Amino acid sequence: MAALSFDNARLGHQVGQDHRQKHGVLIEEIEGLIRVYKDGHVERPPVVPTVDCAVSTDSNLACRDVIIDKFTNVWARFYVPRSQGTKLPFLVYFHGGGFCVGSAAWSCYHEFLAKLATKAGCVVMSVNYRLSPEHRLPAAYEDGVCALMWVRREILRGSSEQKWWWSHCNFSQMFLGGDSAGANIAHHVTTRVGQLAASSSSSSSSSDDPNILKPMTLKGTILIQPFFGGEARTYSEKYMVQPPKSALTVAASDVYWRLSLPLGANRDHQWCNPSAKGAMDLEDLRVPPIMVCISELDILKDRNLEFCNGMSRAGKRVEHVMYMGVGHAFQVLHHSQLSQARAHEMISHIKAFINQ
Repeated sequence: MAALSFDNARLGHQVGQDHRQKHGVLIEEIEGLIRVYKDGHVERPPVVPTVDCAVSTDSNLACRDVIIDKFTNVWARFYVPRSQGTKLPFLVYFHGGGFCVGSAAWSCYHEFLAKLATKAGCVVMSVNYRLSPEHRLPAAYEDGVCALMWVRREILRGSSEQKWWWSHCNFSQMFLGGDSAGANIAHHVTTRVGQLAASSSSSSSSSDDPNILKPMTLKGTILIQPFFGGEARTYSEKYMVQPPKSALTVAASDVYWRLSLPLGANRDHQWCNPSAKGAMDLEDLRVPPIMVCISELDILKDRNLEFCNGMSRAGKRVEHVMYMGVGHAFQVLHHSQLSQARAHEMISHIKAFINQ
């Protein structure tokens, strides 16, 4: 999810006026979601409620929050279905929000991931990473790699404190996933892990290709409406007709990129545009099979298709699914009968992908 618009988006308007008097010039804003002031102060109105991990509609699901890094305050919410002795695939998930808003505790993600864990039959680790502009990219990528290394350490030392979740996992079936900015994070964490493995291999005297995640094996990535961009607009970015309460607009996406990319970078930076000049050649990427979920009415539709085509031409195994009649972030934000039906389809497709 990269932007939201709700009926209560104007809540806190008076508070915003008070903050303008206190913090000076407002330099960036997406109404109802984020305000950034010249003095560095950032406001994030509570447009989506946060919920405790104990809030669950399924008694067959264990859910807890765990601190990953006390220094950066990165934490994760785990969803563990009662598996009756069967080891389950392990999915590390990154929430959306344009790198600038969102939380693993947002009610919409809590509901979606609880349902995904139970319906798809997998243990889900939902990572709450640092946000921009206080922590610009690559902070979120670093937090993603940190989360994976933390999991690896907990497994290797046989942590009794974390056994409640890791004992249910089949770590030979690990996946990285996310939606919107979270999908971007999942992709770039995957490529970083591949680069680290390649670096370890070239410096190793052994002929064996090292698995830096061992005993985990990364089997695939699940990219839901991945948030990529570029200086040149695609057709869907220019002409896609959006409803009044669209979850993503071109104007909002531009703000998010200005707030999250390194200072001075434009949208052809490799973290925004994987095919831009100067980005790592797609042929050189070490990535597992990729599943891309695309929404027909999303302004990112063409950008997502370009990514799939580029990865396929580079010899990577990539499959995509198009969800008709729905827009960006429909699976977490929209509750129409059509959106719910498409979300059910998405969960079924994810289940098939992680169990193939």
